[in-house]
Amino acid sequence: MINLSKPLMLLVACLVTGCVSQTQFLDSKQSMAIQTALRRGQFELNCPEATPTVISREVIQPALRGPYVGGIQRAEFTIGVSGCDKRSTYVVICPEGGESCYAAGQGRFNDH
Repeated sequence: MINLSKPLMLLVACLVTGCVSQTQFLDSKQSMAIQTALRRGQFELNCPEATPTVISREVIQPALRGPYVGGIQRAEFTIGVSGCDKRSTYVVICPEGGESCYAAGQGRFNDH
């Protein structure tokens, strides 16, 4: 007898996630995250010539997951902005399904 549970689970997982890999998800949000950090950095550093650098990026899973509880997966980018002899680091969060990102502040947003 053929065990259909694994292929069925894979199909369900694909349908739920839309078959988008974490790399594709991060790639789709990166330019928006860079622009968010750059605008904040230009303002806080008072430097219109500031330039951004992506330091790290990762997909953060919801804290709670289960059949009755769900959260939103999000992309987290750490982006350095430098210019006018100053520099700062920002954590930028981009929720899955959202059309914007927000700069959560300096340094890491969550502890691992």
